[in-house]
Amino acid sequence: MKVLEVKLYFLFSVFCTAMLCISCSNRETVRPDHLVFRYNEHSNIASLDPAFARNPQTIWPTNQLYNGLVQLNDSLQIQPDIAKSWEVNDTTLTYTFTLRDDVFFHTNSVFGKDSTRTVTAQDFVYSFNRLRSPKVASPGSWVLKNVAHYTAVNDTTLVIQLKQPFPAFLGLLSMRYCSVVPKEAVERYGNEFRRNPVGTGPFQFKMWEENVKLVLRKNPRYFETDTEGNQLPYLEAVAITFLPDKQSEFLQFAQGKLDFVSGLDNSYKDEIITTTGKLQPKYQRTTKLITTPYLNTEYLGFFMPSNTTEIQSKWLRQAINYGFDREKMVTYLRNGMGIPANYGFIPKGLPGSLGAEGYSYKPEKAKELIAKYKTETNDTEPKITIGTNSQYLDVCEYIQRELEKLGIDVAIDVMPPSTLRQMKSSGELDIFRASWIADYPDAENYLSLFYSGNFTPNGPNYTHFKHEVFDSLYVAAQKISDIELRKSLYVKMDSIVIAEAPVVPLYYDVAVRFVSKKVNGLGINPQNFLFLKHVRKEK
Repeated sequence: MKVLEVKLYFLFSVFCTAMLCISCSNRETVRPDHLVFRYNEHSNIASLDPAFARNPQTIWPTNQLYNGLVQLNDSLQIQPDIAKSWEVNDTTLTYTFTLRDDVFFHTNSVFGKDSTRTVTAQDFVYSFNRLRSPKVASPGSWVLKNVAHYTAVNDTTLVIQLKQPFPAFLGLLSMRYCSVVPKEAVERYGNEFRRNPVGTGPFQFKMWEENVKLVLRKNPRYFETDTEGNQLPYLEAVAITFLPDKQSEFLQFAQGKLDFVSGLDNSYKDEIITTTGKLQPKYQRTTKLITTPYLNTEYLGFFMPSNTTEIQSKWLRQAINYGFDREKMVTYLRNGMGIPANYGFIPKGLPGSLGAEGYSYKPEKAKELIAKYKTETNDTEPKITIGTNSQYLDVCEYIQRELEKLGIDVAIDVMPPSTLRQMKSSGELDIFRASWIADYPDAENYLSLFYSGNFTPNGPNYTHFKHEVFDSLYVAAQKISDIELRKSLYVKMDSIVIAEAPVVPLYYDVAVRFVSKKVNGLGINPQNFLFLKHVRKEK
């Protein structure tokens, strides 16, 4: 018994010592709360590979992990990133980039034990080749479709030549798809690079328990500094949780367990925002409300080749545009967080926006157009069906009530978002509710939805709208580098879209952020992208 007791005592002592060591180790790695930025991602993150950064839930963390040649500031102006300067030769369509020589990939064993290396122009050649590779099947390969070739002249000089003029090309290069990645890491991890990211960004990968928690740590060798010469970032870590319910996310924020919440969800909008778009009094002491026009147009689209008389009639399409009050819709359904789309399709914040005369609420005009439609078609009871998902059901029900007052019978078909996307792309819906969020900051991005060369599935023209004058203006605009001249063509194209009414613009969205007052330096931009390198937190 004594021998057994001694053995048990010894094992217990070893166990206690081990637990003490683990406990001490954990205390050493825990960072003070004011050095950790915490947010929740209610959608799952499928990959941390920038070649698959197609949606906000992936773009937000990859913005912290990677850099490209250029970046955008909060005013959507092109700024240097890894490229410290560039020259553009309009005659030869050639872009020559001069790279910094002090940018390092994150420390990783692929470079040797606790080692790294500098980024060179050849790394961009490799990254662009990978983006275009059919084996990778990146959804962002289209970004380089207008590129003829690219060459690393030396370690710090990269030359890109286009096939044809495209004035928005630098904006395209700011997309996360165009980030630089190291060949060593991609080849080492293969398909698992998605969860073993190696970039150059202000934060580097620490751990990821999928659908539970993602942690990024400060990159001690990051190259950017603030205006006073202090190295960025200020934070030590970023911690991301994955609560799927937006109301639970908001409760975590209200309890101080998250540092910010993005967007205005129906589950909590009346709790935190008044009907005039102000913070409710009980949140004013702890919370900052930050808003800016968001490059997102919410709309209804008509599938123009539909064989139904209602969709074929321009009179009826125009009547629908005149038939409801966008101001009232934004005020009561969005608590004022939106800009009524009483202009064209191009949202506020881009050259050419608000230049076209759009539709306002004119019920008598709508009735006249409905009468014209009935006379033209002998259809005394026009009927339409709107396809939507549950998130926008309230908007569609409001439009339904207003149009039925005018004599249009409206049905609403509610379906899962994935089904809506598939049916919209395949032309199975006569009318669909949709959003268009800018991929890059140029109005061409919005007008591309109406160019006949972009019919789905080969492009974003979901309505299959076709107009010869529009097409000719669209092609002409791509050859003009002067933004003022290009803007005038944009307004003309937007005016054609409004007149022909293949869509019903609903509202131009507003990016909304609720931020803890302990957080400073978290800006907001019209693409609602998250950048944390300038963020500080108070103790």
